[in-house]
Amino acid sequence: MAHERSAATATSAGLVLLTLASGQFLMTLDSSVMNVSIAQVAEDVGTTVTGVQTAITLYTLVMATLMITGGKIGTLIGRRKAFSIGCVIYASGSLTTALAPSLTVLIIGWSFLEGIGAALIMPAIVALVAANFPAEERPKAYGLVASAGAIAVAAGPLIGGAVTTFWTWRLVFVGEVVLVGAILLLARKVRDVEPEESFGIDYVGVVLSALGLGLVVYGVLRSGEWGWVRPKEGGPDILGVSPTLALVVAGLVVLRLFLRWEDHVTAQGREPLVATRMFANPRLTGGLVMFFFQFLIQAGLFFTVPLFLSVALGLTALETGVRLLPLSVTLLIAAVGIPKLWPEASPRRVVALGLAALLAGIVSLIAALEVGVGPEAVTVPLLLAGLGVGALASQLGAVTVSSVPDEETGEVGGLQNTSTNLGASLGTALAGSVLIAALTSSFLQGVQDNPDVPDQVVAQAETELASGVPFVSNADLQEGLDAAGVSDAAAQAVIETNESARIAGLRLSLAVLAVMAALALFLTRLLPTQPAGRA
Repeated sequence: MAHERSAATATSAGLVLLTLASGQFLMTLDSSVMNVSIAQVAEDVGTTVTGVQTAITLYTLVMATLMITGGKIGTLIGRRKAFSIGCVIYASGSLTTALAPSLTVLIIGWSFLEGIGAALIMPAIVALVAANFPAEERPKAYGLVASAGAIAVAAGPLIGGAVTTFWTWRLVFVGEVVLVGAILLLARKVRDVEPEESFGIDYVGVVLSALGLGLVVYGVLRSGEWGWVRPKEGGPDILGVSPTLALVVAGLVVLRLFLRWEDHVTAQGREPLVATRMFANPRLTGGLVMFFFQFLIQAGLFFTVPLFLSVALGLTALETGVRLLPLSVTLLIAAVGIPKLWPEASPRRVVALGLAALLAGIVSLIAALEVGVGPEAVTVPLLLAGLGVGALASQLGAVTVSSVPDEETGEVGGLQNTSTNLGASLGTALAGSVLIAALTSSFLQGVQDNPDVPDQVVAQAETELASGVPFVSNADLQEGLDAAGVSDAAAQAVIETNESARIAGLRLSLAVLAVMAALALFLTRLLPTQPAGRA
């Protein structure tokens, strides 16, 4: 009988872990699929790569701005209920996205509805793991849930590539609706966390945090078209300065006001949106900082590399997914293998080695990119980058969760997911804005210096493209030049200039990511030297 009860308990724990890991898988899958299908999605909904980049950024931004609020709602109504409600909202967004005829509807379904659903789901997952597993089993459980995210990164490009190539990317979102239905059925096996004593939501804190984060990310997103400090020709300005700088500074000021407001709420004996005392915990803050950098670099890499493969080289979505497989495979191997083979390893050392591998991968990719290079150029760099990201994924979750008592795991889940989604949002926006800015500068300078390009074409380009040159394939550019009546010789010169400008833009964008990796490597001193659960 004891053996039967033990088996039943193991089965129940397995179902709980499957449910929560499936939720984590679903949250990570979206961005991975969307990145590899950018070109097809843009064409299908009648927009540009920049338009899809806006949707990607808004999706992660909505999650980042609402994640702490979602955690508080879970504390108020119960984490399982918050998890289930989030799943319903998420499924509604997936269905809307699957049927989207335009960018506007895509943004409503994917960026907003799915983002709101994820803001309820992800903090609840952290708390529900703590509620359903004893302390000695939690590190393994958290590691397996984190690995589900790594599996989504590995599977996303292939799923997105295969479905987009043979059918349509819309079927991915239909499949998400079905998966959510299965998760909701399994969620009944998950033991709920009893709601804490009733308290009011800090609505002022919600508005201030969302406004501050939104201003910062939107400013970065528009920097490619507006300029960072000096406004671009024909672009808006505020007292002679680009709105980008004004938005970022204003966002930082609002975030400072948010923290002061939270201190005020706490001093009055009310429940704050964020307990600022938690930022005095060095283990927690170190983990959050590393999470931010990991997802910033990871998102930027998964934005630029698929663009090179699908637009610059003209690969199909499936071919792009296959070429991304080296990163996905080594990421999964490192994320699962390191905790199993070296459970006593120093988190600081593992993360430092991971960042070094990630930096080496980015630098080698910069060196490999040149006009005429084939898709094989990304293989070795992505192998290195995958090992680096996987090493970080194997450590950081345990670092943050083990830094606080069990009763605060929900709040840590909100902070952790805010950090990761803010990093991903800024990574995509930063990579995209730097890419467009460098592409525009290189292309306009190139046509000016090319004697085969007529003065009339140069003047037209300087007028119409001053705010930003779109990242387009040779075929699409040729079609546009033919429609404009440009001669064959001039068209060929423009195409060659665009090829060189694309590579210049990609290399500069990757160089910025390399700088971020080097900075993160320096900041690993914030991490503990002892593994989770040890002093």
